[in-house]
Amino acid sequence: MTTVRPIAWHDDALVLLDQRVLPERETYVRCTTVAEVADAIRDMTVRGAPAIGISAAYGVVLGVAEAEARGADAGPVFERLQATRPTAVNLRWALERMRARLAVLRAAGPAPHAPALLAEAHAILDDDIARNRRIGAHGADLIADGMGVLTHCNAGALATGGYGTALGVIRAAWEAGKRFTVYADETRPRQQGARLTVWELVREGLDVRLLADTMAASLMARGRIQVAITGADRIARNGDAANKIGTYPVAIACRYHGLPFHVAAPLSTFDPRLADGSGIPIEERDADEVRVINGAPITVPTVPVENPGFDVTPAALITSLITEHGRFTPAEVEPYLRSQGL
Repeated sequence: MTTVRPIAWHDDALVLLDQRVLPERETYVRCTTVAEVADAIRDMTVRGAPAIGISAAYGVVLGVAEAEARGADAGPVFERLQATRPTAVNLRWALERMRARLAVLRAAGPAPHAPALLAEAHAILDDDIARNRRIGAHGADLIADGMGVLTHCNAGALATGGYGTALGVIRAAWEAGKRFTVYADETRPRQQGARLTVWELVREGLDVRLLADTMAASLMARGRIQVAITGADRIARNGDAANKIGTYPVAIACRYHGLPFHVAAPLSTFDPRLADGSGIPIEERDADEVRVINGAPITVPTVPVENPGFDVTPAALITSLITEHGRFTPAEVEPYLRSQGL
C-alpha cells in the first residue's frame, strides 16, 4: 500500500528522506561517510527505532570501507554510531548484527569486507519491511469498521524500512477493507504526529484527524476513540515499553476509560538484558525543542527546560504487544524472548 521509502542505497551512498522538513518539503540527504550517517541519526534526519538501526547498518558499511582504506581499526565506527541515540535498542541490535558479520568475514579472508557488509545491510532493511507486514497482519483484527483509532508519534513507514509498526497495523486493517478514523496526536515537542503521521496517512487516503496532545482523553470520554496503538523504542523483559514522550499519559487515559492500549514492535525492539523499564536510558534532548517552534521563541529564552525524549509505559497498562510472531500480553514477553533464544 505505502510507497514511502525513507531509506535507500544509491551510487555508494545512503540516501535518507529528510524527516526534519516534512511535510513542507520532500527532500533527501545523501550520506557518503560514517560521520554523515551519525549526524543524520543524531539530528533526526532519520528517526524511529527500526529506521535508526537500518541506517546505522549502512553507516557501518561506509565506516568499514573508510577504515580499511586507511588500514585502521573499525572499532570506532561502531562506537560512533552507538553513541548517537541511547534509547532505541534497535540501534544496538543492528550494530551487533553487523559486527558479528564483520567478524565472520575477517575470519574467512582479508579486506575489502564492505561489499559483503552491504549485502547484510540490505538484508536488515528487507527483513524489517517483512517483519512489519507480519506485525500488521497480527494486529489488523484489533480494528473494526467505524472505530476511532488513536496513535502517538510516528510509528509508520518513516520510522521503519517502509511499512510501519503501529501504522503497519492500521495499514493492514485499511487494506483489508475496514473503514475507520485515525486520531493522530501532534506529539510535542517535535510534532512527529502532526508532521509525519498525518503526512503518511493523508497521502494514502486514510481518514485521519489531528489532535493536540491534550485532547485524547476528552475524545475517549465522548466515545470517539475505541483503541490506541503505538510503537516502541525499547521493551524490557517484563513488558515495560519506552516510546516517544507523551505515550504514558495516553496509556493512563486508556486505562481510566476502559480502552485497550496496544504496542506494536518487532523482536529487535525487545531488550532481554533489562528486567524492567527502570533500566531504559532516556535521552534528554535540547531545550530549544520546547522553547522554540519553527524558529520562533515561545517563552522566556533562558527558562530551564525538562525535555526527555521518551517515557516508559508500565506493563500493567499495556493490553498486548503486537510482534511479527503474534500478539502477547506483557506476562508472556519473557517466555516469548526465551523461545527466540534471547
